[in-house]
Amino acid sequence: MDKRYEERSIAQDSRLLLKKADRDGVETVWDRFEHQQPQCGYCEMGLSCRICVMGPCRIDPFGEGPQRGVCGADADIIVARNLGRMIAAGAAAHSDHGRDLVEVLAAVAEGKADGYGIRDADKLMSMATEYGVATDGRDALAVAGDLAAAMQADYGTRKSELTLVRRAPEKRREVWKKLGITPRGIDRETSEMMHRTHMGVDNGWQSLLLHALRNALSDGWGGSMIATEVSDILYGTPKPTPTSANMGVLEEDQVNIVVHGHNPVVSEMVMLACQSEDLIALAREKGAAGINLAGLCCTGNELLMRHGIPMAGNHLTTELVLATGAVEMMIVDYQCIMPSLGQTASCYHTRMISTSDKARFPGMEHREFHPDNARELARTIVREAVENYDLRGEVYLPVTPVAALGGFSVEAIVGALGGTPEPLLDAIKAGKIRGAAGVVGCNNPRIKHDYGHVTLTRRLIENDILVVDTGCAAVATAKAGFKVADAIKYAGPGLKEICGALKIPPVLHMGSCVDNVRILVLASALADALGTDISDLPMAGAAPEWYSEKAAAIGCYFVASGVYTVLGPMPPITGSMNVVKLLTEGLNDAVGAAFAVEPDPEKAAVLIRRHVEEKRKRLGLDAKEV
Repeated sequence: MDKRYEERSIAQDSRLLLKKADRDGVETVWDRFEHQQPQCGYCEMGLSCRICVMGPCRIDPFGEGPQRGVCGADADIIVARNLGRMIAAGAAAHSDHGRDLVEVLAAVAEGKADGYGIRDADKLMSMATEYGVATDGRDALAVAGDLAAAMQADYGTRKSELTLVRRAPEKRREVWKKLGITPRGIDRETSEMMHRTHMGVDNGWQSLLLHALRNALSDGWGGSMIATEVSDILYGTPKPTPTSANMGVLEEDQVNIVVHGHNPVVSEMVMLACQSEDLIALAREKGAAGINLAGLCCTGNELLMRHGIPMAGNHLTTELVLATGAVEMMIVDYQCIMPSLGQTASCYHTRMISTSDKARFPGMEHREFHPDNARELARTIVREAVENYDLRGEVYLPVTPVAALGGFSVEAIVGALGGTPEPLLDAIKAGKIRGAAGVVGCNNPRIKHDYGHVTLTRRLIENDILVVDTGCAAVATAKAGFKVADAIKYAGPGLKEICGALKIPPVLHMGSCVDNVRILVLASALADALGTDISDLPMAGAAPEWYSEKAAAIGCYFVASGVYTVLGPMPPITGSMNVVKLLTEGLNDAVGAAFAVEPDPEKAAVLIRRHVEEKRKRLGLDAKEV
């Protein structure tokens, strides 16, 4: 194996497909990353500013050149403004995802969404109660309509706080209130962040960063939390479900359709179409054994969590999946979809279909999905995928899939514990489980593909720290074999005992990126049971390979919620040591948690273990040296 491929990924399927892509003359994200070297040092440090047309401006980090932009902004202001805008974009992306789902819920209530329905009526009624919507003696659709309207109000400006903020422990809410960062409206906080960062508005770097936390909280306890809960209402609350992962989930003798993106509105309808007897019969007429649906990134995770649909890969493997030659059609919605995919697909027989009114891509056919046409349109494009089977050429599927178990919603975890979090607390108090860590986030070519996720997770579970994960991280650990009952062999003795008794893996797949909020809900339940705050718990977060603005927002709402969070890649903030110091130290005094940055997952694991042991000590639990 060429050393270049070994340096790019730890995954065997990715290495082999990288070699094939080179042989086919297909450019990948790693090639483009190399072509961009050296990347702009000003941008990497957050010291470039192009907010207005008096610029672009830059600050000389060595103090020999300009120390202020044309408007007079110094390094602290420029770095804080840039980070604020990054968080605003990430919060807007996930929250807009939530808005799309609320609109589908409203359409269901109005009878204008053929194929969609209420899959979890209990959660519908529970959410309605949280929002103050009457439920007694009322039809589910009537309740759904009122709930959708109440959730839409959370996006506006007429509230003093978001509805779901009440899920946070009281002590945490008091922290937000004292700092003035309680999120009021989902769109309001993003809009205000953009206003504050306009030239000539907020030039206090501290106040900019505080509002950035508020903006992130409006996503974590607002848009993303709404997205997760409405997905459960519409498509079902996940339960433990067998699945499999890696590019071996593609089938040589079947029509392969891959869904990619983040929103289950499209992928759920595609799944139903793939199960249609008449379309399966058509596939057999074409010489295929059937229709195989596989997922990429978070729309794949949504299907995995609820239906066991297998995962072909995560962010950096999206081009490589096409290089197998086995994909008849890739259907995308939005977020984390590389503009390169249309060009890559043109090298093979794959048809590329974009589906969202807010996301178009070069080299893709655009077929817009809406609640009123989604069911029939899904059938149409699946039929076209089947007909494309005739054009298939060479197929290269060099690996077999790895078994996994997904579907660990908060309800599923609490259900496995007998309906209460007490057994988990008892295991933590007894030291059998030292603590918990949420390992989340993307892939980034700056870090060897999957290495950060897999290495960090392995080190944590072998030291009796339970890991819950989401998004691309969850796919990486599934491919590594950490998500089957037998994976307890990788765990420390205490974690092995608990997971063995519950018949669960030591790494629990909690869903897509928006489902990071499930971790917050679980942490809140544990804190409430202990009568304390999230910041007092022996838990941490980590994003070993993050790249996106969404991940920046997620990291900020975790820290603002009291969760110590370790990042792999450094955010673009090193141009201001004041900003660096606030985010890595000063936030401890403000919100009881802060960031750390450590690209080496071995060292990151030590940081998390030390943090967990320190929290155990403060809670009066036994502590050991790390």
